[in-house]
Amino acid sequence: MHPDSTRIRLQPANTQRIPFWGQLFLGFLWIGYTVALIVTGAGASDFHFLHYLFLLFSLVYVGYVLVHNAPIFGTQSYLEFTPAYIVHKDGLFRPKQALAAEEISGLELAPQQLRVQLKEGNTLNLSLRQVKGTKRKRLLREQVRAFAAKHSIALRDAQ
Repeated sequence: MHPDSTRIRLQPANTQRIPFWGQLFLGFLWIGYTVALIVTGAGASDFHFLHYLFLLFSLVYVGYVLVHNAPIFGTQSYLEFTPAYIVHKDGLFRPKQALAAEEISGLELAPQQLRVQLKEGNTLNLSLRQVKGTKRKRLLREQVRAFAAKHSIALRDAQ
């Protein structure tokens, strides 16, 4: 990471129907049930390998939930302000969006959104609902204002 850059960690988007702890509970329930079947030998037949297969899939599911929602491999969702770019990464399996300062014609800071107007006419909306905590929100606003002032970008703060 560049020494002049500031990375603001975003909480994972809560777009799942089952919350994080519910997904973990479900995964561990599957693992416990399958281990109990294996240990007791209940339902043992020619298809007992299915217990091990289900155990493997349950472990993969719990691993996926942890990787997708917890910062196991570092910060996976962030908004980073470098000297010449705004970088947005929305999760582990999503690509980075790098927005060069030369391509930005205006910034609008709404209460729950950062709208980036590009010179080619497109508008990119970055959700700020994932920024948790007053300190992080204040730091984000300061970084947006400093980035706009440094590159002479029109900033509209809708607060």
